[in-house]
Amino acid sequence: MIKITLPDGTEKQYEKGITVFEVAKDISEGLARVALGAVVNDKIKGMQETIDEDAKVKIVKFEDKEGKEIFWHTSAHIMAHAVLNLFPDVKFAIGPSIENGFYYDFDLEHRFTPEDLERIEKEMIKIAKEGHAMERTIMPRDEALKYFKEKDEPYKVELIENLPEDEIISFYKLGDFTDLCAGPHLMDTKKVKAIKLLSIAGAYWRGDEKNKMLQRIYGISFDKKKNLDEYLERLEEAKKRDHRKLGKELDLFSMHEEGPGFPFFHPKGMILRNILEDFWKAEHAKRGYGEIKTPMILNEELWRRSGHWDHYKENMYFTTIDENDYAIKPMNCPGSILVYKSKMYSYRDLPLRLGELGLVHRHELSGTLHGLMRVRSFTQDDAHIYMLQSQVKDELIGVIELADYVYSIFGFKYHVELSTRPEDSMGSEEQWEIATNSLIAALEEKKINYIVNEGDGAFYGPKIDFHLEDAIGRTWQCGTIQLDFQMPERFDLTYVDKDNEKKRPIMIHRTILGSIERFMGILIEHYAGKFPAWLAPVQVSILPISDKFNDYAYELEKKFKENGLRVHVDDRTEKIGYKIREAQLQKIPYMLVVGEKEVEENSVSVRKRDEGDLGQLSVDEFIERIVDEVEDKR
Repeated sequence: MIKITLPDGTEKQYEKGITVFEVAKDISEGLARVALGAVVNDKIKGMQETIDEDAKVKIVKFEDKEGKEIFWHTSAHIMAHAVLNLFPDVKFAIGPSIENGFYYDFDLEHRFTPEDLERIEKEMIKIAKEGHAMERTIMPRDEALKYFKEKDEPYKVELIENLPEDEIISFYKLGDFTDLCAGPHLMDTKKVKAIKLLSIAGAYWRGDEKNKMLQRIYGISFDKKKNLDEYLERLEEAKKRDHRKLGKELDLFSMHEEGPGFPFFHPKGMILRNILEDFWKAEHAKRGYGEIKTPMILNEELWRRSGHWDHYKENMYFTTIDENDYAIKPMNCPGSILVYKSKMYSYRDLPLRLGELGLVHRHELSGTLHGLMRVRSFTQDDAHIYMLQSQVKDELIGVIELADYVYSIFGFKYHVELSTRPEDSMGSEEQWEIATNSLIAALEEKKINYIVNEGDGAFYGPKIDFHLEDAIGRTWQCGTIQLDFQMPERFDLTYVDKDNEKKRPIMIHRTILGSIERFMGILIEHYAGKFPAWLAPVQVSILPISDKFNDYAYELEKKFKENGLRVHVDDRTEKIGYKIREAQLQKIPYMLVVGEKEVEENSVSVRKRDEGDLGQLSVDEFIERIVDEVEDKR
């Protein structure tokens, strides 16, 4: 017998080898009908898989992240089966689930077209309706190799050849299509009710440009057509909000072939960027952070000492100066550490909070670059806090409270994830346990729920990540807090304690925005380019009805600028309706129409971007209103 513990603490006894489906059915018939699989001792299993040892078991449905993973993994197999039916000479590579849907990579002489996607979709719906069971079988490695060599599937053969000699290999059969796969999968295909194939892309086998280019088809599927329709609506909304499109239309930034992955900021983009940076600096100054600036290029030995050479070298750029080897910094922490080491500190000086808006460079593959969201040069809003063991909890709480305040200003809700020790890491188990428990204690003190990501920490310490939810429900990982015992040891950081002995400080690495560039991209999409007045590069557009009111418009411009407002006069000889439409397209928060009546009464006719005509206000009344709005960051 084995013992199964459910999420509410209930314990049940079953015979070894019971399936996930049987456990779900024993809990309730209703649960078995909607269940897609389970998380068994942190491993995702399909309904047909067995449980062979004592385990913590959580049954998952489509609403759960793990449930979607099972559903979309099965959908990838349905797509592969459909492609085989329509294109019998296809060769199969891999087909995983991804964050939003699934893909499969195919080797085929025929080039897929949008019309092909429609045909494949229809074939997938037909296969799904047939309700095929996902039958799991296993084979020894040699048999599996023979099977795929006979089927002339070179990519599957290569995958198996890279597995250990004694590996037992699992297969899933779907109708007359059998695929090499570890799972997990649905019991059968009946639950897949709605499918949309979204795009075709090229993909090198194993991501290596030396290998053959394959054809990748991306898709999404749901258990209800209504859910697919809602998803496609969100996708259309996301296209309208695409920061690359809006960045060009609003003249904020551009990308150029002469510097792939290196963004160019235009004057309006720099206004937005500087507002963010000034806000960041002011809030950090209030909380006792000193601002530093460290060099972009430092010698190779420093990066060996920090551990980046062993754990991060493939993401770094290098150069030679005076026949010595240097690296362009991918992170700011070693520079901050050198600032700390430049003088001796007493326990009375700690905590020491050093903030830096530091430009870093990281080598990203060209295929992963995406506007401001994935770049090769970016400014991290870094800070490093050096402290005593007794100060760790309070400092962590201080960072959590700062992050919460900043995100609330921009209108973001968020959730928190805790990432633990990865395989590629340094330091002792004891240090990692202390660090992880310190992060947990701070989260629990603030009564913050969190998700655990096993093995996803930084190589030098566990971390807390903040995932922000934008206006259309997407999440973006931004802030991070990392607790580090390793760097202080590697760099021999010390302070003089009460007993006049040298002791080792503990270090926090943290960002709030993540990177200025990426956060700007998120804000553009979150607000759909309609920035609140405090962030808008142009806050007010003054629109004279005709040339004879231009002088009054320029008087207003001068007065607004004296009150710290960013203003533009549209003095073109165009009709007022055209000027209003242009200002709306530029998403300017306020439009002020001025004509004879406004000149006589020293007033303005106010239009607000999303509210339309607000009527006439005196100039002073309007200035007071918008200045308050900007100061309050409404």
